[in-house]
Amino acid sequence: MRIAIPVDEKSLETSVCVSFGRASYFLIYDTDSREKVFVDNSAAYSQGGAGIKAAQYIADSGVSALLTPRCGENAAEVIEAAKIKIYKTINDSISDNINAFNEGKLAMLKEIHAGFHGHGGK
Repeated sequence: MRIAIPVDEKSLETSVCVSFGRASYFLIYDTDSREKVFVDNSAAYSQGGAGIKAAQYIADSGVSALLTPRCGENAAEVIEAAKIKIYKTINDSISDNINAFNEGKLAMLKEIHAGFHGHGGK
């Protein structure tokens, strides 16, 4: 299964980014092969609609799950329409969250916020 995680840097030592739409990068991780690819989030510096643009990228990337600490409602609608499940991260460690996901210990993200709409959010 392929999962996506918003991250601050292109490194497994970096942390999970607290702002999904404004994350600098996404880690696309295959839980079966353990293949990892870091991709730039071109939406990060958008004037507006970063969450929706980032969500569309995630929807188009072929992942089955998104691991994130929070997500705005507009982005969540795009992700959920693509049949991608959104899980709440447990801390800022990428490896802790991947392990928790693999062990079925991450909860679904239920606290979808209204979004920051032009306010940055980081």
